[in-house]
Amino acid sequence: MPDAELNSASLKRSKRLASMALISVVLLWLLLMVSAKLWPDHAWWIQILMLSAEAGVVGGLADWYAITVLFRNPFGHLPIPAFLRDHTEIIPRNKARIAESMGRFVQENFLSPQVVEKSLAKTDLSLAVGQWLAHPQNNAQVVLIIQQTAPKVFDFVGQEQIAHFIQNNSVQWLRNTQMNHMASELLRAVIDNDFHQDVLQRGLDLVHEWMVQHPHETRELTRKLLKELGVWKLVKGASWIGIDLQQRSIDSLIAKIETMLADPEHPWRQQIEDQAHAWMLQLADPDSDVSMRLNAGKNALLDSPQMLNFISGAVVILCDAIKQDLLQQNSGIAANLQAAIQQLGENLIHNRDVRELLNQRFSGLAITFSGQYSDKIIRYISERIHEWDSREMIAKIENEVGGDLHMIRVNGVVVGAMIGLLLGVIRAALDALL
Repeated sequence: MPDAELNSASLKRSKRLASMALISVVLLWLLLMVSAKLWPDHAWWIQILMLSAEAGVVGGLADWYAITVLFRNPFGHLPIPAFLRDHTEIIPRNKARIAESMGRFVQENFLSPQVVEKSLAKTDLSLAVGQWLAHPQNNAQVVLIIQQTAPKVFDFVGQEQIAHFIQNNSVQWLRNTQMNHMASELLRAVIDNDFHQDVLQRGLDLVHEWMVQHPHETRELTRKLLKELGVWKLVKGASWIGIDLQQRSIDSLIAKIETMLADPEHPWRQQIEDQAHAWMLQLADPDSDVSMRLNAGKNALLDSPQMLNFISGAVVILCDAIKQDLLQQNSGIAANLQAAIQQLGENLIHNRDVRELLNQRFSGLAITFSGQYSDKIIRYISERIHEWDSREMIAKIENEVGGDLHMIRVNGVVVGAMIGLLLGVIRAALDALL
């Protein structure tokens, strides 16, 4: 059963119990008054009980009145003094003030930058995320959501009008974007972090390994290269006198690669870095020949219907392949994605430096967000409360807390009766002593 239905049922039970308690004590009070007339010889103890019942009636009615005026005017259209009328319907009359007060409370206690910073300082958010992602049940749930959502996204963007809209906007964005600046910044990042050296080292390793392990394919490749250069007949002629220029060329190239692998300061490496740095500087200048050629080549590709059709077709084929795989029960993409998410979680757990960096970034973003948007969030909450219909608001508040409020009426009857009984006993004792 939903929470709203449970609260509504609780409210009805509390109202019914409170009404029964008040009616019962009123009937008991009337019964005791009649009994005092019928049995005057026992009037002294009946008076004690009657005082208890009277106090119970007063307590029950007082609490009923106090709870009722919170939400509505119990007097209706009766002519009553202003000081009574002005203190009824307390919640509806003060809806605006309540909205502003709730907004300030949320802002001061939850969304202020100081509170956010203090709260995040006590929490290793990255560790919590890592632990959550590393749990198989959680990362499986994430992958399941992706499996259910991604095909729908592909279906949506695959519609002819949407696909055409995305393509046109993408082409327009690329046409208006000067690629030289992006390429220059990319080269700057590569050079500053020595990524090019890592790529070059790995590439040379692969070439060296392939040439050593595949001598026949290497000779065939060099043969074709020498033919293209027009020197194959010369090489073949030298072989007739016992000079294998082809193998010497291969051995020389392997030796050069090994030298470059062993020497990070090799002149060829330096030439590659110098050339990359020169390109970076030229690309930073939009009027340089390199920048103009890059942008012209980009525009030529965008002006080619064949190229655009090829790219669009490739994207459609790729998206369809991903969608079909995700729809399968034993999806390879989903399995790899789940393994990657779990690995990410485990890496976060064990890498403290990365966690600290992420926590700092998260904290900074959260503080910035709370400082910039907390006022807008609070204003939105206040406006929504202002827009609530008074009857709807009263019904919702009553549904949430009305059950406990009406139990106060029961407590008023019981506590009032007990106090009346105590006062009656005290009065009887004093009468007996005096």
